[in-house]
Amino acid sequence: QVQLVDSGGGLVQAGGSLRLSCAASGRTFSFSTYHMAWFRQAPGKEREWVASMFWSNDLKYYEDSVRGRFTISRANAENTAWLQMTSLKPEDTAVYYCAATRYYRTSYISPQEYDFWGQGTQVTVSS
Repeated sequence: QVQLVDSGGGLVQAGGSLRLSCAASGRTFSFSTYHMAWFRQAPGKEREWVASMFWSNDLKYYEDSVRGRFTISRANAENTAWLQMTSLKPEDTAVYYCAATRYYRTSYISPQEYDFWGQGTQVTVSS
């Protein structure tokens, strides 16, 4: 059984920063062979892809509105992924989820591609 635990959310003023963490565990879970991603979901909206990081080559991809402000990273030895968020805006307010998958079938931005999810952590940015 694979478990992802999100943490690090909170209330921050616009322009501030937060660092989200995703700790992975599981008896047969090989973290280093999983693509990792972050999604977010604001009230009344669909879950939205934010960033992805491929396990095989460490390539990183970002949604346009967060590129240059957010950074996805991972430490395989610690079974942990992070999302560093800077220059936060009120429109970044959402519940943030980490997600993991071994293989992409069609598109890394689709929630359906991911097999494992964290429980979510609330990020609130005040204006």
